[in-house]
Amino acid sequence: MKFAACIEWMFTEAGDDLPARIHAAHKAGVTGVEFHLWREKPIEAIARAADATGVRVRSFCVEPRRSLADPADHEQVLAAVADAIPVARQLNGAAMVLASGFTRADVPVQQQFDAVVAVLKRAAAMAQAAGTMLWLEPVYMVVGGQRMFVDTIGRGLDIVAAVDSPALRLLADVFHSAQTGEDLEQAIGERMPYIGHVQVADTDGRHEPGTGGIDWASVMRVLKAKGYQGEIGLEYFPTVGAGESLALTRRTLGLAA
Repeated sequence: MKFAACIEWMFTEAGDDLPARIHAAHKAGVTGVEFHLWREKPIEAIARAADATGVRVRSFCVEPRRSLADPADHEQVLAAVADAIPVARQLNGAAMVLASGFTRADVPVQQQFDAVVAVLKRAAAMAQAAGTMLWLEPVYMVVGGQRMFVDTIGRGLDIVAAVDSPALRLLADVFHSAQTGEDLEQAIGERMPYIGHVQVADTDGRHEPGTGGIDWASVMRVLKAKGYQGEIGLEYFPTVGAGESLALTRRTLGLAA
């Protein structure tokens, strides 16, 4: 398995310039990179750095972030996806990442689920028509007592299956999944084809695998048994230099250098 590094947080030795971090990732043997919000990023320079190095930009986040669970936000969600599609195409097919937004107090769970499915069907149709891809990311976060509506891999896969579009897949973040205490093997079941990407970070602190409490041998066993063959996204805050951090991650995940 190859790595896709979050250049928001990794290769900081190269400075604040994201294209320079892409070049640093390439020198370290990393074949993919990811970043978060796009509107304030130097997209043209990022595209040039990716083309020059052969490093693939795997994903970026759709913005502004709005609720998938609230129909009042749906037109803004779709407008944000429309704005992101040209960026995804400029970055040679980078996936566009969406989170669900928070649960809505006193609104039935099924009603919220149906709202998420409805807007993602429309968004996925837009992405498919443009030859691009959306990734739904379950995120564990609690604000004012409200959790994100999609915060587990299990619910995320339920939604992706319900949308049933080739332009929508799940971004399975092991860090967020571990926060919820879900069983990874049970959550995935036979639905690995709906997973487009896997990201890793350890608990607590969101550092390299091997610095916290997640059983990475078990995680990798599940991913391999279920047939995952994609890249591993490194969305963590390194505790050491890039080279040492990558080596620790490889050892912990049982991956050859």
